[in-house]
Formats: sequence, C-alpha cells, structure tokens
Amino acid sequence: MILPTTKGGCMSKVYLIGAGPGDPGLLTLRAKELLETADVVVYDYLANKAFLDFCRKDAEIYYVGKKGGDHTLPQDKINDLLVDMAKAGKVVARLKGGDPFVFGRGGEEAEELIAAGCDFEVVPGVTSAVAAPAYAGIPITHRSFTSSVSFITGHEDPTKTESSLNWEAFAKSGSTLVFFMGVKNLPHITENLMKAGMPGDTPAALVRWGTTCRHRSLVATVATMPEEAQKHGFAPPSLFVVGGVATLHDKLAWYEKRALLGKGVVVTRSREQASDLTRLLGAEGACCYEFPAIEIAPLTDVAPVDAAIDSLYDNDWVVFTSANGVDCFFERIDAKGLDARAFAGIRIAAIGPATAKKLAERGLRADFIPERFVAESVVEGLLAQDVAGKKVLIPRAREARDVLPEKLAEAGCTVTVLPVYDTRPVDQDPAEIIQAVKNGEIHYVTFTSSSTVKNFFAQIPPEVLKASAVKTACIGPITAATLAEYGFTPDVNAAAYTVPALAQAVIDDARRGA
Repeated sequence: MILPTTKGGCMSKVYLIGAGPGDPGLLTLRAKELLETADVVVYDYLANKAFLDFCRKDAEIYYVGKKGGDHTLPQDKINDLLVDMAKAGKVVARLKGGDPFVFGRGGEEAEELIAAGCDFEVVPGVTSAVAAPAYAGIPITHRSFTSSVSFITGHEDPTKTESSLNWEAFAKSGSTLVFFMGVKNLPHITENLMKAGMPGDTPAALVRWGTTCRHRSLVATVATMPEEAQKHGFAPPSLFVVGGVATLHDKLAWYEKRALLGKGVVVTRSREQASDLTRLLGAEGACCYEFPAIEIAPLTDVAPVDAAIDSLYDNDWVVFTSANGVDCFFERIDAKGLDARAFAGIRIAAIGPATAKKLAERGLRADFIPERFVAESVVEGLLAQDVAGKKVLIPRAREARDVLPEKLAEAGCTVTVLPVYDTRPVDQDPAEIIQAVKNGEIHYVTFTSSSTVKNFFAQIPPEVLKASAVKTACIGPITAATLAEYGFTPDVNAAAYTVPALAQAVIDDARRGA
C-alpha cells in the first residue's frame, strides 16, 4: 500500500473502480460504498449513469468518456485531474466501465498516481468479456467446446505493416477468443484469423451493449460476420466472440427473452417513489426514463400537524391515503419523540398495500385495506367497519381529491383533513424525452395519478405523443379520466390500482406485441 505523503504529495486517496459491464445490479458492494462517500467522481462513457444516483449530492462529478474516438478529455488530462483532485485532499472515485485493469487503462492511471506520490486502491469490476456473452447465452468456456479463453484488443491499427498480435497462435489455440473494441476492425480481424488457418465457418458472435437494456447480439461465422454486422447495424461498443461456444446462443440466451428488452418506458412518478416502478420494469429489460412530473415537498408550516398529533387521541380513525402521507406524518411523530404507541386505541385504514407496508415498517398494522384502491371503495369499506358518526383524521397531500372526506361527512363522520405535504410540478428540461419519442426510442409512458398526467403534459405537448406510436399506461379510472382530458384513451390499464400491477400490465402488453 502506498502511504499518503503530507508534504508535496496527496492528502487523500484515489479509488480505481470497476463499474462492471452496465447492468447496475453487477456493481460491487465495495464500489457502491465508495461512490456514496467520495468527494469527487470521475466516470467514463461505458459506466452506467444510474450509478451516479449513489453519489453524495454535493460530490463533484466529472464526465471523461471516450466514444468512437471522440475523447471528452484525453488520457493525460484524466491523469492530471486525478492527481490534482487527490492533492487537493479529496477522496476520488474513478469509475471505469468493466474492470479497470482489463483494457481499462487503469494500470496507466495507477502508475501516474504513484509517480505523483498519491495513495490509491483498485476495486475490481465484472468485466464485459465474461458478462456480455453470458447475457447472450454464450459461456466463454464449456467442456464440450474449449477449456481456455483469450481476451484480445480489437483496436489494433489496421494500417500497420505488421500486426503485434500472434494471429497464428489465436487461430490454432482452440480457445474462445473475445475481442474488445473490435467491431470497427472486423474485416481486419476476421481476415487475419482466416489467413492464420482458422476455418471461415468457425462460429462467431457480436454482443452490443451487453447486460444493459440496449443489449443486442448477432450470431454468424468468422467469414460472414463483417457483412452481417454491417447489415444489422452493429456499432461500438460491441464484443466479438469467436469459437464453438457461440452456437449455444440460441439455446441459452436467457436475457434476450425479457419482454421489455430494448423498449423505452417513461416513469412519471416523483423521484422519491420512482424506484419501485423502475426496478420492476428494468427487471424485464426496459430502458427507463425517469421524468418525475411531480415532487414531494415538505410543509413550510408544521404547526397544524404538530397540533393534530397532540390531539391524536381525539380521533376514532386515522385514514392514510398514500405512503408519502405515512412518511411525512411520522416525521413529525418522530420529531416530537413519539412512536407507534401514539396510535393506541385508534383504528387505522390504508388506501392500498404500499401504504399498509409503510405503516407496517412503523410498527402499525392497518385495520382496514379496501379491495379497490380508490376513495369510493375506501368509503364503502369504512362504512362496513361502522365508521359512521366517528371522528376521522386524514393526513394527506394539500392538493387531493375531496371525495373521501365528503362521503365520510355525508355518513355523519366528523372529518379532519390534515395536509402533511405538498406536491408540486418539477421544472425540468423535456428535450431528452421529446427527442427520444421522435426517434422511436420510447414505447410507453406510465401515469400513476392525475397529477402526473397534468404535470407531464404541462411540459410535453400532447401532440408529441399523438404523432408517435407511444402507448400510454395508467393505474386506475381516475388517472384514465384525467388522461382523457388530453385526448388519450389508455392503451394499458392496470388490473389493480398498484404499482406492481401497472408494471405487470406493461410487461403483458409487450409480450402480446412481441
């Protein structure tokens, strides 16, 4: 271990972190831990931007990606940046696609850090040479085909008079060959392999954007692959795999069977709530675009909430209409030094399973959860619970439908509507979404409430969707009615008014259209 110097050298440490091949689930726990604590994050083109969600909000973020020869920052300048940041006493996370020491130039960066007297640590990552073929159903070793594998750069200059690679050794080794960054030089690579004695009918495969939602693969032979790659539009970043194991693709390609693979889905929930829907859709291969149409905002004046908590025992029922309502109400419960015991003797209703789950996390079990998760069903169910004439507290958003309190009041209840948070539109640039729609990269837009519909179309004109093949998906009749105000009939409706049901409805629709 290189110890940090205290004079003329670095006062901190640089972590050379392998980000893995692209699937966020393949990031190591150590890498996540470091991203959560680093002062500075320097990341590459092939490192998934989703990893930046793990970073501290005040972290300095630098993009230094290299794409198709276009270098945002040359390697020598990247080296200088790492040294400068470390000498400034900062903890630096250098996030590199795949593994930093597998064609990642991590060794060069480590040498520069040593020369500058800087402390560093290497955090290995899952290399795409293993992961991308695996997601395409191609094991790079298999007892029936080969017991060895070679990783080779495919970025060798084809104009060189003499190759530095031992093509004869590769062609006759019987190993699986995995070429990094080789798609542009496919004619050069395949020609050299065949000249060195490899049969032209040797199975081969290309895997582009392996393990990500943009994953694609192509199986051909060494002789036909250059033409096939051009015909099917394969471009960097792609891996070129050569060997008999490529014939297992059709049998073992598990990832490519996912219903939403390559399909873009817009998630309009608030950023605080988007993760569940994004996770469920992403698990089926969707490319999720988070475009939060609303955000949850704390109240500027919490005095009414505190007063309601002080008189909580005056109520017979507390009805929670959202998970946000639970969280925000309990923030004040916690602030006052109280816990679930404050609800002793009070009956509790939750408008749906997500809300009930939030209550359970706080130590409360809902006495009533309706079969259908809309206000009308809640009222019907509560009346069956003998709520008529009782005192009811409803902690909720400031702006919400009034059907529930109005119907309860008609039943003789004394109802107190208590705003515990605000929802407000998110001011953001819609250019990426609009362009992706026009490019045909988005296939679904999901809506989970009337407010997400209104605020989405406040930023993106309805005509943009109407001029495309994008489908709309919504979570219930109230949301659908709001969508109709903008001229849309939902293409996809959730069977139940829950996020998992909405995700499943989108997945089922994609399967039907496959």
